[in-house]
Amino acid sequence: MVTISSYKLATNQEQEEFVVLELQGDVTLVQSKTTGNFYATAMKANITSTFSEEVAATMLGKQLPGQIIKKECEPYDYTIPDTGETITLTHTYEYTPEEKPKPVKAKEFMEELSMNGVGA
Repeated sequence: MVTISSYKLATNQEQEEFVVLELQGDVTLVQSKTTGNFYATAMKANITSTFSEEVAATMLGKQLPGQIIKKECEPYDYTIPDTGETITLTHTYEYTPEEKPKPVKAKEFMEELSMNGVGA
């Protein structure tokens, strides 16, 4: 399970605002390569949404089935907010639902609605 821990506004290329949800995974223990000590951490990932800010605020704390996985990617620079140090990373974190959502075509959706007595 992952938890919606926060949200923020972002802007797309057309300068339209949208809401990004931050998801946080379960607590994991990691051993420091430097000291050998263990520390608790949780992977985080961002996903876009169609929610308004008001709806996103009500989603905080909601749990979703799935997990956050570490995924290799092309190297990129990342600046650590607390220290200002820039490092090069070769991974990112990505949300993976327990079951992949099945794409629904508009025609199939409308047919399903009409069979349920909801559609026209």
